[in-house]
Formats: sequence, structure tokens, C-alpha cells
Amino acid sequence: MTILVTGARGNVGRRVLDRLHAAGQPVRASSRTPGELDVPAGVDAVPLDLNRPETFDAALDGVDQAFLYAEPAGAKELFAAAARAGVRHVVLLSSSTVHESGAPLDPLGRFHAAVEEALAASALSATVLRPGAFAGNAYGWSAAIRGGRPVRLPYARAHTAPVHEDDIADVAVAALGDPAVAGRILTLSGPESLSFTEQIGVLSDLLGRGVPVHELTREEAVEEMGPHMPAPVLDALLGQWAAAVDRPVRVEDTVKRITGRPARTFRQWAEEHLGAFTPADS
Repeated sequence: MTILVTGARGNVGRRVLDRLHAAGQPVRASSRTPGELDVPAGVDAVPLDLNRPETFDAALDGVDQAFLYAEPAGAKELFAAAARAGVRHVVLLSSSTVHESGAPLDPLGRFHAAVEEALAASALSATVLRPGAFAGNAYGWSAAIRGGRPVRLPYARAHTAPVHEDDIADVAVAALGDPAVAGRILTLSGPESLSFTEQIGVLSDLLGRGVPVHELTREEAVEEMGPHMPAPVLDALLGQWAAAVDRPVRVEDTVKRITGRPARTFRQWAEEHLGAFTPADS
């Protein structure tokens, strides 16, 4: 039967969609604006707006499994609609912020915790994925690096264990095919803890040139980053980074346990996406 993929234009959702389609699985993509989706030939694209429960039943009709991203406001209704449709198993894309210290005060942690609570209260069999920092967050440095300018960021020595989006998708697809992971919460990370400076150093090494770093004070960071995200989210993010300065984060072996192969490194991600950091005239 059909597998529904929500967030089909996103970094993870599109990868899940492509993997399922390549494996010959009947798959359906959903979006608030399905007409704008560029999906593989033969894949249906249907409307599903996470803030409009009236779109849920039609999108889920005939669906056996689902890869879901949800929003707190409509999560209860979405999971109820999935249960009504007879969905056998759900893989939910959540976040590691749910279990990190300070989560009750973190807007992102509260967001995902509310969705997980709604899922736990539903009648659905589910696997929850909690990835940490995405390797793709490094795209935020690309314009400065391409332009030969210093990367401006606060807490340059803060650590993350960046997880490759392909690894998240591989785990999601494995979870959709393996009933043994039902009911489990899978925390995902990359294979190594790296500071922001070390991640930029990887890019510098691959580019064959130095990439200067200008470390912002917290006040400067608020001034520069504030226009691009809500103040509570920025405050929580800066707090996380401050707490991670010179403190390697926990590395999980989930990717290897579920897929049978090691997680991709940040260097692998950087090699694959180096064009985003390379000047056009190079």
C-alpha cells in the first residue's frame, strides 16, 4: 500500500521520497501547494496543510505508512486522521532538542515535544527520529566563504555532531520497512563532534585556502541574527551554543545500528556540496 511523505520539498522529506520511489514503493507526496512540487514521474502530489485539518483525510486515504512532519496546532487532528485511515505505522521527524537540557525553556524543544506527546496519545504505531544539528546548517556560511569574507558567528568553538541529511533519510526509510523499530525513539547524530571552527576548517582544507572567522559577541549576534528569527528561538540557540563551547557533544551510533553502515562524516557532506562554497569564477 501507499506511503505518504509530508514535507516532500524539504531536505529530508525529498530524500525519503526519492529513496522510496527508487525502491519501487508506491509513494505519495504532500504539500501545502502540491502544484509546486517537482516529484518523480508516477508519484502523486496531494494537498496537505498541517494547519488545516480539513485537508488530512483525503491526503491519508489509502495510506498504509507515513513519514510525517507535524506542527503542534494540528498534530492531534493529523494523528487522529491517520488512525481513521488505517495507517499502520508512522515515522515522525522530530528533533534532539526534545531531550536536551533546558528543553522546557527552548521554543524548538517545546514545539517538537508537543508533537511527540500528541503522537504518544494517539492509537498509532510509530517510530520517532530525533536528529541533532544538520550538516546542511553549514550553508549559512556559504555566501561569506564564496565571497572571500570572514565567517561571522558567535561561540565559534561550540560543538555539534552534524548529521548528514542522507543518513536521516536512510534511517527513515529503514524504519518504514522494519516493524522492529516501532515504538522506538531514535536519536541521530553524525560520527564526530566538531566545533564550528573545525567545520569551517574542513571547508577551508577542501577549498585549498584559508577561511577567516570573526567571532561575534552575543550582543552582536543578536543584532545580526535577530531580524531572521524570533527572539525566543535566537535566545535559546545562543544559549545552546554557549553551553557547548569547548565541550564535545555526545555521538550516537544509531545510523550504523539501523542501516548497518557508518554515518557519513561532515567532510563527506562538505565534499558533496563544495560548489556552494566555491566562487563562481573559480
